[in-house]
Amino acid sequence: MTDEIRIYVACLAAYNNGILHGAWIDAQQGVEAINADIQKMLRASPIEGAEEYAVHDYEGFEGLSLSEYEGIQQIVDKAEFIAEHGTLGAELANYFGDLESAQTALEDHYAGEFHSVSEFAEQITEETTEIPESLRFYIDYERMARDLEINDIIAIKLGFDCVHIFWSH
Repeated sequence: MTDEIRIYVACLAAYNNGILHGAWIDAQQGVEAINADIQKMLRASPIEGAEEYAVHDYEGFEGLSLSEYEGIQQIVDKAEFIAEHGTLGAELANYFGDLESAQTALEDHYAGEFHSVSEFAEQITEETTEIPESLRFYIDYERMARDLEINDIIAIKLGFDCVHIFWSH
């Protein structure tokens, strides 16, 4: 994860006249500070009276996307969420489509980090059921994992041997 979560805000008056003018702005500094930085960038524009801007780039959002005309409050909210939850938070926000649902999943539905979904299936089976030794080798945890993913869980894979499991209900 990058240390900086920032946006590149471009002056549209300059851009429409073939001039690249903008500034990288720290997205975690709050709405008022970001607006002040945007106004400072617009005042320094080579096009007199520049007023309009757009977000042309961003870094550190861990795969969470921003639109060109994203509201500053939404940018700050996303930056703070990513600063707190990193790539897992971004993946959840992308999955659910909003930060509130992603936050709820993290707080109320998180089952843990596992090497695989089948490891999770094996763990919950052994915690909740006494399995006779004679049947232990007949249990197919891969198929149980598939069924869990279809019906009961959300599995967020962040890399090889790194799966975060959330109950879907």
